Amino acid sequence: MSQADLTMEGHTTGLTLGPAFSIPTKKFAMWLFIIADTMTFAGCLVAYGFLRHGTADWPRPFHSITNVALMTFVLLTSSLTMLCGLRSAKAQDKAGAFRWILITAVLGIVFALLHIREWLGLIGEGMTLFKNPWGTPLFGASFFSITGLHLTHVTCGIIALLAVGVRYNGGRYNADDIEVLGLYWHFVDLVWMFVVPLVYLLNLTH
Repeated sequence: MSQADLTMEGHTTGLTLGPAFSIPTKKFAMWLFIIADTMTFAGCLVAYGFLRHGTADWPRPFHSITNVALMTFVLLTSSLTMLCGLRSAKAQDKAGAFRWILITAVLGIVFALLHIREWLGLIGEGMTLFKNPWGTPLFGASFFSITGLHLTHVTCGIIALLAVGVRYNGGRYNADDIEVLGLYWHFVDLVWMFVVPLVYLLNLTH
């Protein structure tokens, strides 16, 4: 049906014609960013795997999974609260959406603090980017690079959550913006699920 067929006496019927599979610009841009960032993390993790496999004295400094399990629980919970925030936003519950977004940001902060506490503990044991007391110094460089890259993404996500949440609560953003932010946050959580087994679980002491 053409546009002319939808027009009668100079007035349109109110229907909007457009591509059947169009994607909003902001969502499309976020998907492009996620695809590019996935390649970055994949490259880092693959390089880490080659280093670990090819190094005889690769350290196993982690004595317990308690802290990493707690970090994982906090981050996965934040994905759930992000979903709750999006559902509230789509239901036009602005107060509820804003509350869930703030809860998600708080959980992100808790994750970051747990991560920093772990870093400080390892640094206290003598591990840096260039040396450690257990084996090859490449471990410190690869560990801090991968986890630091992820922590940077979490930190950026926390800032975005607060900024978008405040603007949404003020009426400048809508549910679509919350959805785009949710895509980024879920991506950060998904990356962590690859970091945990490769960087932590495979390096537990026997």
